[in-house]
Amino acid sequence: MSFHEISIVIRAVNRASNEFARVSVDAESMARRIRSAGAAIAGLGAASRAVAYLGGQFGLLTAEQTRWLSSLSYAVVALGAFLRTSFGAALAQKVYAVATAFASKATWAFNSALAMKIALLTLGVGLIVATAAYTAWLASSTREAAEAMNRYNAELEKARAFSGTAYGTAVSPLDELRRRGVET
Repeated sequence: MSFHEISIVIRAVNRASNEFARVSVDAESMARRIRSAGAAIAGLGAASRAVAYLGGQFGLLTAEQTRWLSSLSYAVVALGAFLRTSFGAALAQKVYAVATAFASKATWAFNSALAMKIALLTLGVGLIVATAAYTAWLASSTREAAEAMNRYNAELEKARAFSGTAYGTAVSPLDELRRRGVET
């Protein structure tokens, strides 16, 4: 291994070490937040147990309600205590990672649906523009055909009027049109 290759490896390790250190700090910060949340949840469970006990003592809750609330508060305390352990923090991080992955997949699906919506809207607008252009062309062609028909009818009228005059012995415009192959 040359000196140049060794220097490249050392630079890569140094840069990677900084990133790994940053990831480690982020993981430790998240673990602290999870343990703190676990302590808060355990405190909430203990407080709900106290409320259940006092509610039962003062007659505000029935015996069944007191038992149910006590059982629920014990489960909440157990969950808070579990989250304070390193295994609980690791599990919470895994759940967080799965939830983040699910959220990113859902975001991707929503973005692809939005892209399809935009594509379909663009296609619809394009079809509307194409239809408008076709309609304008059709109107123009119809107008030109009507004008040509009017000119043709005017020429026929002239030909019919000419055939009844004293100049009838000459070649009439009607005969000229027939000679060209135009039906009268």
